[in-house]
Amino acid sequence: MASVTVRGWALCTVSLLNFAFVFISGADFIRFISFRAIYHNITGETTLCQDSIPWSVALQDSSVLRSLVVDLGLLALFTIQHSLLSWSPVKQALQSVLGALNRTAYCFTTALALQIMMRYWQPVTSAPCLWSVRHAPWSIWFPLLCFSLHFLCWAIICSILMLVDYPELLGIKQVYYECLGLGDPLSHKSPHAQRFLSHLRHPVCLELGVVLWLLPALSLDRLLLAGTLSAYLALAHSLDKQDLAYLCIQINSKMQLLAEPHRGIADTTGRDNSSNHKEK
Repeated sequence: MASVTVRGWALCTVSLLNFAFVFISGADFIRFISFRAIYHNITGETTLCQDSIPWSVALQDSSVLRSLVVDLGLLALFTIQHSLLSWSPVKQALQSVLGALNRTAYCFTTALALQIMMRYWQPVTSAPCLWSVRHAPWSIWFPLLCFSLHFLCWAIICSILMLVDYPELLGIKQVYYECLGLGDPLSHKSPHAQRFLSHLRHPVCLELGVVLWLLPALSLDRLLLAGTLSAYLALAHSLDKQDLAYLCIQINSKMQLLAEPHRGIADTTGRDNSSNHKEK
């Protein structure tokens, strides 16, 4: 019993440390993908691009090509890690070795790949921007609009993650179930839910797309980042009509649950009014 308790505490400690690392990486990713570009555009402290340089000259510049190659390699590192560890043979092999920490290891390596990408990302400042809002009054109001919409999108993303069993996505629930001897939490879900989750594990495509593309200025390296991540999000999901039908059923059931308390209040109010009329 003591060995099981020690093992359980060790698993919980690793899982909580992983949660802290993933949380910090998520905050850094928000700063990297949203607030950094908008902040630089508002303050003008850092030049994001050089509109005076023609594209023909910029695309022959060795520093521009070197930066794009480095950034492409960093994006390849992230996409390969994210795809390889979710591949069924690799997932089964890691499951046999790591057990309940399989999902924890997946989230940790994802956060580590993000940290490497953000740390070594090379901005392309010697090429023109694809677009840039620099004329008053839009040079002031459009960055503020982008900031507001980015903040709203990240709030929606965080809310959705909380609704889709966030502890399971981070591997915390797997460790908790392992300590209680309940097995894999995914096995307790219905077959329709398991099928849906196997096709869609990141329900934030629209919001993340807005965050990637809605900017006051779109530089060449940001185009590479937004285009690669958007293509990866589009190709990584394989939803079909059966998944859509399951999702509609779940949404309708949630809406009915939310409407039931209001119906109860309305029914009670109606009965009270009818009883008052009878008494009168």
